[in-house]
Amino acid sequence: MEARKETHQFKTEVQQMLNLIINSLYSNKEIFLRELISNASDAIDKVRFKAETEPDILGDDTEFKIHLKPDAIKQTFEISDNGVGMTYDEVLENIGTIAKSGTAGFMEALEHAKGHTTLIPELIGQFGVGFYSAFMVADKITLVTRAAGAEANQAVKWVSTGDGSFTIEEAEKPTRGTTITLELKKKEKDEKDFTDQWVIRSIVKQHSDFVGYPITMEVERDEPLPDEEVIKDKDGKPIGATTRKVMKEETLNSMKAIWTRNSSDVKDEEYEEFYKHLGHDWNPPMERLHLKFEGTTEYDALLYIPSKAPFDLFTPERRHGIHLYSKRVFIMDDCKELMPEYFRFVKGVVDASDLNLNVSREILQQDRLVLNIQKNLVKKLFDLLEKMDAEKYNQFYDEFGAVLKEGIYTDPARKDKIASLARYKTTKSEDKWVSLDEYVKNMAEDQKEIYFITGDKLSSLLNSPHLEKLKEKDYEVLLMTDPVDEWVVQSLTEYDGKPLKSAEKGDLELDTVDDTKKEEYNALFGFIKGHLEDKIKEVKPSTRLKESVACLSGDAWDMSAYMEKLLKASGQKPPESKRVLELNMDHPVIEKIKALFESDRDNPQLKDYSQILFDMAVIGEGGKLDNPGQFSKMVGDLMAQAMG
Repeated sequence: MEARKETHQFKTEVQQMLNLIINSLYSNKEIFLRELISNASDAIDKVRFKAETEPDILGDDTEFKIHLKPDAIKQTFEISDNGVGMTYDEVLENIGTIAKSGTAGFMEALEHAKGHTTLIPELIGQFGVGFYSAFMVADKITLVTRAAGAEANQAVKWVSTGDGSFTIEEAEKPTRGTTITLELKKKEKDEKDFTDQWVIRSIVKQHSDFVGYPITMEVERDEPLPDEEVIKDKDGKPIGATTRKVMKEETLNSMKAIWTRNSSDVKDEEYEEFYKHLGHDWNPPMERLHLKFEGTTEYDALLYIPSKAPFDLFTPERRHGIHLYSKRVFIMDDCKELMPEYFRFVKGVVDASDLNLNVSREILQQDRLVLNIQKNLVKKLFDLLEKMDAEKYNQFYDEFGAVLKEGIYTDPARKDKIASLARYKTTKSEDKWVSLDEYVKNMAEDQKEIYFITGDKLSSLLNSPHLEKLKEKDYEVLLMTDPVDEWVVQSLTEYDGKPLKSAEKGDLELDTVDDTKKEEYNALFGFIKGHLEDKIKEVKPSTRLKESVACLSGDAWDMSAYMEKLLKASGQKPPESKRVLELNMDHPVIEKIKALFESDRDNPQLKDYSQILFDMAVIGEGGKLDNPGQFSKMVGDLMAQAMG
């Protein structure tokens, strides 16, 4: 039977990415080795874990290692591992395309990074495409892999020159694992020689010293010649060479699991390199926590807070950053059970010696040890955030504040703790972050409530008509621009004993309405309501407005305009609800419409004015008009009349 062989085109986004990698990373070429070693280490982790339930899968090949083989004559570089390997279909899925969940996110991130080549290495790591970084140094890559448990010699061969296509075919390989051979590009002047053993040694030492498996290489050594082979003079003194050059396999890395060492023995550079290895992130971390817990349960933890939010932070498929070990044996990555969702940006390792290696995700969810570890880690993270200086915390909050706030409604037990870490821009903060504690401290003497308004643009909220009377009274208002805030305010109904109140819903009770004046406007308001009854449920005098003519508000339990907008944007239909049209009885426009109404109730312009008032209220809160063309025409006509 003829062996299977296919040629495939790279997907468009992969080709775009390859072009960027090949042409943008002149100063970072050595990262290819770190990425390939990382992938090899992951492959060995996986086969070790698999062997816990399928011990026969290893056969006689039980000494794990990653072997490097540079060849200066052929100008090739080879890296091989005896990890889990891949099947034909897995090679197609993992090497032929960018990880399925990452494709759209990667392209979006590339768009975002246009003109910023420093971002490209970060993207490579984040989207699981580190393998492709080898094209920075290679004209051609050949990958031969045999999956653990595959039939004897049954392997897969993948070949590409990075020019838009690759071939994949059935092949033979005597042992389990993967071998990648790079046919190196011609070295430019002043570039590192990736066949030089000292170059390779220094790269491994710098980037991969802590990898838990031996990284080996045949190294040239001087070895003493046997005495009988040494040429000597008549006095027995050597007159020729006493040593010869031999090649010996040497382990290049220390293999010290960094999280098991005392923090005083670990250098900052080592912590940073381990983070880059673990998180596939080229940026240094913002903060780290190295913890040793001793007592009835013992475990080590090394956690990092990244300095930059990953581009896929809000995608449902995003993997968590916590790797779980037991006595340095890898159990799983993406361990959601160790970290609540609102800390999903935290990366790190937890090594719990009392944990069963065969533990499943279902058992983890109920495991008391795991729940206890999570509780302690979360407490330590809160302590870390609370002790950050203001400048660093603001940097953290710029990147991760929207995620952290999710905990206010998903973790009721820690709701107040997380709320104290939340920050908002306000009508008085001049674009600076303000905590809820600061807000409460600065409240006016007669102010009883914490006022907020939600929306998608800070500038729109800052100038919202809903805030006019609040500003007149010198009350500060929280400007909530993250979508998550809509859920936050449903859970956080009060803080420090002060109720939270929306500036656009319910009665603000800032002023009393002049009942006599209201009586005078009842007929006009009834007319306007009758004309707009398919859009509004009530027309009433406003206690919010000072300069503006009109605004839309809701009852206290109504959905906000921003929430409706969010639901529509996500393809959901919001429940049917009508808003309240509030009109400023002190505004000259309303007074003149009232005069026209009282003199000529059948004047057709009254209906136009009613529509314009409604449209102005929609625009004032940043909404979109159903018929902007009609609004533009009516305003144009009004301007023409006003100008004579």
